[in-house]
Amino acid sequence: MSLPEKTLSTVEDAAGEAKPVPSETSSLSDGDDALKLVGATRQYVFDEEYNRRLTRKLDWVIPPICAAVYFTQFLDKTTLNYASIMGLPITGQDYNTVSMAFYIGFLVWEFPTQYIAQRLPIAKYLGCNVVVWGAIVMLHAAAPEFGPFYALRFILGMLESCVAPILILIVSMFHRKNEQASRIACFYLMNGLTSIFGGFVAYGISFYPGPYAPWKIIYLLLGALAILVGCIVLLFLPDSPVTARFLSEEERIAALERVRDDQGGTHNKTFKLYQVGEAVRDLRTWCIVLVTMLTSIPNGALSNFSNIIIKNFGYSSQQALILSTPGGLVGAVTTVLCGYLSDKRGDRMLPIVGAVIPTIAGAAILVGASSSGNKGLLLFAIYLVNTFGSALSVIYAWNASNTSGHTKKVTVNALTLVSFAIGNIIGTEIFQPSDAPQYLPGKTAIIVLLCITILVCLLLRLLNIRLNRQKRAEVQRLCAEKGWGADVNSQEQLGKERERNAFRDMTDRENPFFVYTT
Repeated sequence: MSLPEKTLSTVEDAAGEAKPVPSETSSLSDGDDALKLVGATRQYVFDEEYNRRLTRKLDWVIPPICAAVYFTQFLDKTTLNYASIMGLPITGQDYNTVSMAFYIGFLVWEFPTQYIAQRLPIAKYLGCNVVVWGAIVMLHAAAPEFGPFYALRFILGMLESCVAPILILIVSMFHRKNEQASRIACFYLMNGLTSIFGGFVAYGISFYPGPYAPWKIIYLLLGALAILVGCIVLLFLPDSPVTARFLSEEERIAALERVRDDQGGTHNKTFKLYQVGEAVRDLRTWCIVLVTMLTSIPNGALSNFSNIIIKNFGYSSQQALILSTPGGLVGAVTTVLCGYLSDKRGDRMLPIVGAVIPTIAGAAILVGASSSGNKGLLLFAIYLVNTFGSALSVIYAWNASNTSGHTKKVTVNALTLVSFAIGNIIGTEIFQPSDAPQYLPGKTAIIVLLCITILVCLLLRLLNIRLNRQKRAEVQRLCAEKGWGADVNSQEQLGKERERNAFRDMTDRENPFFVYTT
């Protein structure tokens, strides 16, 4: 592996090996963990070829493990959807209530789990949660009555509430802003792939002729898979670039220097109350919370009722299981496409708009053709509806790219996931048993909610454009105060000031060099 270029700020030890000069050590206690390894200003320069090789190495570890976790999470959460047409004895309003229980547990535990994770090695904390929720999933097979089943769903929601925020933080620690949406898409596309995998697994199990109920078998099988994935997380997923065991010390330094210019920081264990206040006062926080809720209500409805809707088109339970799988493929393809375009264009909100428009069209077809008896058209519509799911992937990427200060990141991520839980709770109730089999009020609600989503996304984009103009003006004022002009020395001083801010755990509002992604 080639050595990095040395700059004037390095010295050599007795063996002639390049070592970074400690600088601004007073900031170490308040700044990110990264400062202990790379210092406040850039000590080493790595060429683009080196960074490309490092990126490939990161991509062999971080996205696949994140994807495995998300695959397991979504599969375990939606097992209820498969069980609903495989003989689960909980039906009617009781089914709606146990569907909701997951999101109530998720909602109750979201803030506590995020602040616990901030104080602990986050990947280890995640791994422990995955192992325990695998055991909880398996216990569902022993709880065919409403009460115990509700309690297990509630606990499952608590345990899974840590997943998305931790994965977002890990991606933002290791990847640049222009890489984050595609990497987040790599794990979020598992939502679509689990629909394919789960549908085929459930279809196969549905033919089991033995004495054990098929819905119990699927809970046991998928719970065991979660435990396996949890063990992989504990063994191989790093907590941060500073402690990544699969990287050499030189590669850990390079990984941190790659993200320095993004000004987003890495990991900081100190809880800072003022950053919570800034997150709460930031209008953009509530806009992203609203977008999340508006897209989560359809998610809560369709993730629990899509198989029932397909069955009501006139198919058997087994046919509904297999016919639900193409919808997962649509969701997966849309997620990858939105992630790619989001990074390619440096835009977050327009891909969300592009993702929800086909869903609006699909829901409109489901309403307009509900009594047509045209199975082919109705199936096309239910598959088209699945495009909206990729919106949440880009929302995650928006959080990663547009928030700085570790406590503020944790707070915004937690608020986002709280709104996700509230939206999904509401979503479990928009398809009422009294509206069966066509569920027209629920389908109409999806159209209205996603039309509002488009308006809020456009507002959020305009807010970030305005903030970037203000940031450019701040940098100009700073240059005027310091007497920095366009000469080489002034630009070097400006660059060093930018480097010093990168790992000081400043919020995006505090840091004049932070650039928002629209």
